[in-house]
Amino acid sequence: MKWYAPLATACIVLAACGAPSPETAETEAVATPPAEPAGTLNVYSARHYDSDKEMYKRFEEETGIRVRFRESGAAELLEAMKAEGDNSPADVILSSDAGTLYRFKDAGLMQPIESDVLAERVPEHFRDPDGNWVGLTKRLRVIVYDPDRVTPDQVDDYADLASAAFEGEVCMRSSTNIYNLSLMGELIDRLGADTAEAWARSVVANFARPPQGGDTTQIEAVAAGQCSVALVNHYYWVRLTQGSPAQRATVEKTSLSFPQQDSWGAHVNVTGAGVAAHAPHKEAAIQFIEWLTTEEGQFLLTTETKEIPLVSGAEQPAGLDRLPPDFKESELPLNRLGENQSEAQAIYDRAGWN
Repeated sequence: MKWYAPLATACIVLAACGAPSPETAETEAVATPPAEPAGTLNVYSARHYDSDKEMYKRFEEETGIRVRFRESGAAELLEAMKAEGDNSPADVILSSDAGTLYRFKDAGLMQPIESDVLAERVPEHFRDPDGNWVGLTKRLRVIVYDPDRVTPDQVDDYADLASAAFEGEVCMRSSTNIYNLSLMGELIDRLGADTAEAWARSVVANFARPPQGGDTTQIEAVAAGQCSVALVNHYYWVRLTQGSPAQRATVEKTSLSFPQQDSWGAHVNVTGAGVAAHAPHKEAAIQFIEWLTTEEGQFLLTTETKEIPLVSGAEQPAGLDRLPPDFKESELPLNRLGENQSEAQAIYDRAGWN
């Protein structure tokens, strides 16, 4: 197992960014000998962002708890924890998508979190009903389209992607991707399995090419005229608006639609966290997850990812002003996405959505 202590790495990142903040400068001037760690926290994270290293560093500074973290894909972390069994050193599991969090819970790798702070700050439908995980940031799965070829009213419903008007015009990523599985999980709940499967079959009939690539690939394909519509998580689009001149030129050829504004609202999901079933430092784990719902924690979770802070009043990351100022989002309890996951994959398989 490869562990990382983020403090030294984060300091290198800060040094590269310029002069230290006044708070940092004052601390360095005093030159106080480092205190003994107040404890240890082991984080298993399926996220891979430099801002997360800064997040761990800030938590260390404020609490004295030493953070060690392991970053890998969610599937790899899940298998590692299964192999480690009762001896797993993991305290916190940090991952994107309620469907992924459900997999850890279903495998018995999480335990209920008892926290009045989280119950107050995180809306109920963003929390596992059994208390095994809580959402921390939001992401919306929306439709990206070519405004030169498509009008907004043609893409104001997920059902529109199955319209004959889009024959040969739809780009998608693989059905095994958790974002698509979770969307199908909601469609099953909202429409019933039969209607959801009919939708999937019609979307497959509209494919411009076999499913491939990630969400950014779909945006690039729409911009290049390879297709006119695709499904993406909002933050991939927002990141491109903040990227290189070439990336900004690409994304400006596209627009976003937030579907279902006249019904249940756009499909919403989360990045979330849970306490590992055999966490050796349970109290520190809960303290860390609570800290992630503070203004500072919310900012660091979203500043690079361009997800939406889940806690009311938290600072919005740069670029989110490109999204509609007010949109309706689904309030379906997110545990339903995981519970419907197996059926969702079976539907995609029968529909020929590889």
